Amino acid sequence: MFSCSYSDLMQTDATFTPLFCVALLTLFKMKSLKHLNKYFYKYRYRLLLGMLFVIISNLFSAFPAKAVSLAIDLLLDNLTTYKLFESTQLQIKVSQSVTKVVLFFAVLIIVFALIRGFFMFLMRQSIIVMSRLIEYDLKNEVFNHYQQLSPAFYRKNNTGDLMARISEDVSRVRMYIGPAIMYFTNLTATFLVVIPIMFAVHAKLALFVLLPLPILSYAIFRINNTINKRSDAIQSQLSNITGFAQETYSGIRVIKAFGAETNFRLDFEKEADEYKKRSMSLAKVDATFFPLMLFLTGLSTLITVFLGGIFVLRGEITLGNITEFVIYVNLLTWPVTSLGWTSSLVQRAAASQERLNEFLHTQPEIINPSVEPFSFNDKIEFEQVSFRYEGKTDYALKGINITLQKGKTLAVLGTTGSGKSTLVQLLLRMMDVTEGGISIDGKNLKEINLHDFKKHIGYAPQDVFLFSDSIANNIAFGMLKTAPDLKQKIELAAHQAALLSSIKEFPDGMDTMIGERGVTLSGGQKQRVSIARSLIKSPELLIFDDCLSAVDTKTEAEILSNLRKVMREKTAIIISHRVSTVKDADHIIVLDNGEIVEQGTHNSLMILNARYAELYQSQLLEEIA
Repeated sequence: MFSCSYSDLMQTDATFTPLFCVALLTLFKMKSLKHLNKYFYKYRYRLLLGMLFVIISNLFSAFPAKAVSLAIDLLLDNLTTYKLFESTQLQIKVSQSVTKVVLFFAVLIIVFALIRGFFMFLMRQSIIVMSRLIEYDLKNEVFNHYQQLSPAFYRKNNTGDLMARISEDVSRVRMYIGPAIMYFTNLTATFLVVIPIMFAVHAKLALFVLLPLPILSYAIFRINNTINKRSDAIQSQLSNITGFAQETYSGIRVIKAFGAETNFRLDFEKEADEYKKRSMSLAKVDATFFPLMLFLTGLSTLITVFLGGIFVLRGEITLGNITEFVIYVNLLTWPVTSLGWTSSLVQRAAASQERLNEFLHTQPEIINPSVEPFSFNDKIEFEQVSFRYEGKTDYALKGINITLQKGKTLAVLGTTGSGKSTLVQLLLRMMDVTEGGISIDGKNLKEINLHDFKKHIGYAPQDVFLFSDSIANNIAFGMLKTAPDLKQKIELAAHQAALLSSIKEFPDGMDTMIGERGVTLSGGQKQRVSIARSLIKSPELLIFDDCLSAVDTKTEAEILSNLRKVMREKTAIIISHRVSTVKDADHIIVLDNGEIVEQGTHNSLMILNARYAELYQSQLLEEIA
């Protein structure tokens, strides 16, 4: 008696796993696919119609076999009569009569084939189109969920894995939704239609003819699992080659500068050789697929002819029945073959859906708590704010107390790692404070409509990200393309960011495509595009996070002069490690190891003659030197 252990369920590639273990494994893994039930319900009419069309097409596939059987038996029955009336008028009449009946059956078979083809077309239009619609919905669901997750999620997971889940995993799930369901329904319908007919004609012959088919299904299942494993290995290696090539092309200047072309060529050859080995390994397995299928299919046909001949001699069936059985075997071959393939598809889909569910069930750490419109009328307050990153023991910020009145400018000065950017991330609510609280007009930031709040903010981050688009579209990011006077607003923002003169040097001006992550622009130009992007919508609150670090002092002075005009009636937070950038602010705080060590105006901090004054003097000497 077969046994089915947990290890059998979890490791389907053992030396031998009983067929019922495969069935249990499929059911075990199907739980993860419950997530798709809402989509099946949404497109239930397409699914039900598709199944109906499968059944109808199978009914019309079984009729021709019976028609062929009757036609052959009719010919054989009338052959003796035809010979008996040789050289007489009756022989011609018998011939004409038989010819008419055979032609009738031939036309009937063609009509059935056309009807079956029509319903197969409708079947695919219903089920396969449904699978594409669900694929579209599932990709949108995953993408939208990704956007709701907090930045902490992206720090824990790499981009390549996120991309694989929304592309490769969703595609595998679609193969279950479409082909797997369609072929399984087709298998069920074929069995329900064909097998009862076969047993009704001759039960013993039907039993022997069907014996090789489960072996065929299981063999295909095992081969498919091997093919899938090796395909995954090839795909993984292809990702390695793609990543290696992308990194090489991105760093080609460094490679050439160090004369390292030969080393990279040899490394690439190793990666390509591994890809070749894995591809050849798959080709060997793939080569056994069709020969095995043809052998087992042919075995069923041989059994039909051999045993059928014996039963004909015994007078239990007719020659027409043997032909009928051969047709039935051919009808069953592909559905039975697809059973192994379908089981493999279900397992792959279940594994992929588990990976998708892992992220889809991840709840955003930060959610929008309100739909009330946001307004900023008085002040922003940091009250005993402390923050510690997950997995860290030390605080990035500790005991921060700040009050920023509307219309004033706050400057945050500090060295690298002092907590400047963390403070901004907390204000933007990219993450929540560990201790204390941030309030706007007396209302806790956690209770404010986050989407509306961010519409009032212009943010130029330290780490500039530009899209592979035109300069104009990068500046206008976040603005509606139908916004009035958009072109004029883009030019004004570019002027305020001291970018217009640089843009005029490009042949296509504002329409210049800047390449992936703005590769065609210098560091300073990228930062100025980012500043222009933050200014274009004329926000109430401006946040500049060390966004002038890559520009020269002359350009910095021009930008700061323009920004002073822009910020006259706006609230602003300027973060920098340069004193020259922040010295005109209404209030300056100096951070060190996450704590405020000094605060005041430029003049008061210079009189204090401590950390701020020391930074100012050292940077002044650097500029003179």
